[in-house]
Amino acid sequence: MNNSKSDFTQGSILGKLIPFMMPILGALILQAAYGAVDLLVVGRFGTTSGLSAVSTGSQVLNLVTFVITQFAMGITVLIARYIGEKKQELIGQVIGGSIIIFAIISAVLFFVMICFSRRIAIVMQAPSEAVGLTSVYVKICGGGIFFIVAYNLLSAIFRGLGDSKSPLIFVAVACVINIVGDLLLVAGLKMDAAGAAIATVFAQAVSVMLALFMLVKRNKIFTMTKSDFKINMHCKRALKIGIPLALQEFLTQVSFLALCAFINRLGLEASSGYGVACKIVNFAMLIPSSLMQSMASFVSQNVGAGNEKRAKKAMFTGIGVGLVIGCIAFLLIIFKGDILTGIFTTDAAVVQKGYDYLKGFALETIVTAILFSMIGYFNGHDKTIWVMAQGLIQTLLVRLPLAYYMSIQPDASLTKIGFAAPAATIFGILLNVVYLIFLKYKKRI
Repeated sequence: MNNSKSDFTQGSILGKLIPFMMPILGALILQAAYGAVDLLVVGRFGTTSGLSAVSTGSQVLNLVTFVITQFAMGITVLIARYIGEKKQELIGQVIGGSIIIFAIISAVLFFVMICFSRRIAIVMQAPSEAVGLTSVYVKICGGGIFFIVAYNLLSAIFRGLGDSKSPLIFVAVACVINIVGDLLLVAGLKMDAAGAAIATVFAQAVSVMLALFMLVKRNKIFTMTKSDFKINMHCKRALKIGIPLALQEFLTQVSFLALCAFINRLGLEASSGYGVACKIVNFAMLIPSSLMQSMASFVSQNVGAGNEKRAKKAMFTGIGVGLVIGCIAFLLIIFKGDILTGIFTTDAAVVQKGYDYLKGFALETIVTAILFSMIGYFNGHDKTIWVMAQGLIQTLLVRLPLAYYMSIQPDASLTKIGFAAPAATIFGILLNVVYLIFLKYKKRI
């Protein structure tokens, strides 16, 4: 790993931030494509019930994946902080302890997803025609949850080390394997939603093996011994950073699951249309998400080096980049949303339902660019309690109540339900601006 390229404390901010962000963006694009392929292949070669099952089941899997990613953010921030502080000798203890903790998490998730798969499908209010297939999808993904968790932990470690290119390689390999698996199992063997789940798990397993190999062979920054594999003070510090983020992400994703349940009550076409729209939403959120992840490492290194001015400048740089791309995404969704949803299914009713949701959601592509760069800045400062608090406030006070209210109206539409997301984000931006002013007044950042 090239130390000069991973040193964010000097040189052009844009010149360092963009090259670090682009592989993260590439990995997120491939991850989104990874999930979209499942929906695309099932939509083309499976059944409408299978499409609904993958739509609902992938919402559950997204909850697990996004929570784990945020939980692992503590590892990323702490490793970057130790590099900024020139304390690389402590990194091995952080990684060793995190492996133990994430193994325990995997075991718990395995039990829950295997034993309660049907109950999860029912709680999600999957349409009656799709409950069985949704249960199968969740159970198969639960059986391979170790690989899903391990992939996200290893990616967090590499990003903390300033290496965002390796995770891109991992997910590229996984994406290719997943596409081949989907075509073989769904299009070829007609296994519908179950085939998509099996392809997903197998692809993640291969990517984990590759990640472990590259970490061992290419690492030149830290060393590890058997004594590092225990819960220690360093991984406890990482947990202190990661737990609030994971809790906030969990409740945010639960809100999206609740939203999915609200929409499922509107029928099979609405359920499938929302699932298709969510895949497009995932792509639209890639720039803000990559900015947030790269911002955490970038800011954390500079905080460790005592360069707060550079850290804050990085946040505004990220906001500017995100806004430019967000406006382009907004126009594309508004004017070409029906074409985008038509990529995933030939069912005209499902296409229209998906487009209806996107029209309400579209503003989110712009405002999220601001919010996520601010969150990345706070994460880099270990202000994860605040990140959790503001996330919960906007979710519980705005997104969920507004979405529910819209869903129970006599003229309920996916467009009105979709607007709950940008409304909550705008509220979150206002909260974060107030908090920034408060911290500046208190001279804490």
